[in-house]
Amino acid sequence: MKDHLPVWTHEWLQYGAPAVKILITLLVAWLVRLIARRLLRRVGEHYTLPPEMVMGARRVFTFVVYFTVLLVVLQIIGVQASVLWTAFTGFAAVGAVAFFAAWSVLSNIFCTLLIFTTRPFRLHDYIEILENGEKPGLKGRVIDVNLIYTTLQENGGGHEGTVLQIPNNMFFQRTVRRWRDPSQAPGGIQGDG
Repeated sequence: MKDHLPVWTHEWLQYGAPAVKILITLLVAWLVRLIARRLLRRVGEHYTLPPEMVMGARRVFTFVVYFTVLLVVLQIIGVQASVLWTAFTGFAAVGAVAFFAAWSVLSNIFCTLLIFTTRPFRLHDYIEILENGEKPGLKGRVIDVNLIYTTLQENGGGHEGTVLQIPNNMFFQRTVRRWRDPSQAPGGIQGDG
């Protein structure tokens, strides 16, 4: 092909081929991400998965696609695999130290995933976290579940209008009592708040 082009274009060909490869890589990544988003949406609708779980899966898949594109683009422009491996292992070591330093937060995030999949309670349920056995504990209506905390709105007992933010890992360390109907809850949980 080089023989059929003018001489002044020969110098630009060394930059053109990698640029075309990078553009094709980006196009393929965009298509894969688009197809995966639609597939994840359909799977979520078909199996009635919680929207938070579908959104989390989309974010993880998008990260994997873009990370792969970054590696492929670096390889196209000539970065050696040994350099990438050295950088990756260095970052992995730092990440492992950070992982152990942030264990409590990561534990809450993992427990959030378990709450969304096992569904020990849902939004607007009335729950009570028992300390041990039948000793009364924290109770209220579930108004929010995020990555770190579950927020309960307290009702009754002089705590009207207050909220409790309970770390999500507490639900796997304590016994949880749940009522779907507030009229069935004894004593401290009344009304919708």
